[in-house]
Amino acid sequence: MSHVLVVEDESAIAELVSINLRHAGYEVTVAATADQAQAAVDRVLPDLVLVDWMLPGQSGLQLARRWRAETRTREIPIIMLTARNEEADKIAGLDAGADDYLTKPFSPKELLARMRAVLRRKAPEALDSPVEVAGLRLDPATRRVTRRVDGELREVKMGPTEFRLLHFLMTHPERVHSRAQLLDRVWGDHVFIEERTVDVHVKRLREALAPAQCSALIETVRGAGYRMTQQLGSVAA
Repeated sequence: MSHVLVVEDESAIAELVSINLRHAGYEVTVAATADQAQAAVDRVLPDLVLVDWMLPGQSGLQLARRWRAETRTREIPIIMLTARNEEADKIAGLDAGADDYLTKPFSPKELLARMRAVLRRKAPEALDSPVEVAGLRLDPATRRVTRRVDGELREVKMGPTEFRLLHFLMTHPERVHSRAQLLDRVWGDHVFIEERTVDVHVKRLREALAPAQCSALIETVRGAGYRMTQQLGSVAA
């Protein structure tokens, strides 16, 4: 379930957005001020932030600039929701780091569509859409991983941590991820465990994929981390 932070000081709008997001299957946290929003982000990184421009104290524009400037938060998907609809305002919001800009009043259906579009670009692992790499198919909705081998559909069994790790790698193929990055994105940046834990779970993931003849999809990039290749035939290190 994707976690969305809604930063909105008008309680009626915050409630309307929250209800629609929860009905759509999102986990929602609401913050009414910039300070509350920053505290929520400091606790746990959300999968996406909806932020109003006009907030008590620091503005949503300033929040977006701050998050984009810091290493920990620079990749958070941000959509700005605001009544400011001038072209100059939209340009300022996007230049501050917002991934999309939606003016009030807005349609809840359009908001959800824009959220899905932003997540597809920036955080595809937060979506529930099935993903497939080299015949390996992962369906987040049913929690099933399958691959057809010699005409037979085989289901791959693995633990929840290996499932999350595989999901992240499959939604970011051909990219090298350091152990620290995997800890942040798979385990959560608020969980403090050693980087060597990643190696243990990668080993378990490869063992789980072996019966489906695709453990070589998970490659070790020496001195850098791990990568999921889209071409079978490589030999995992």
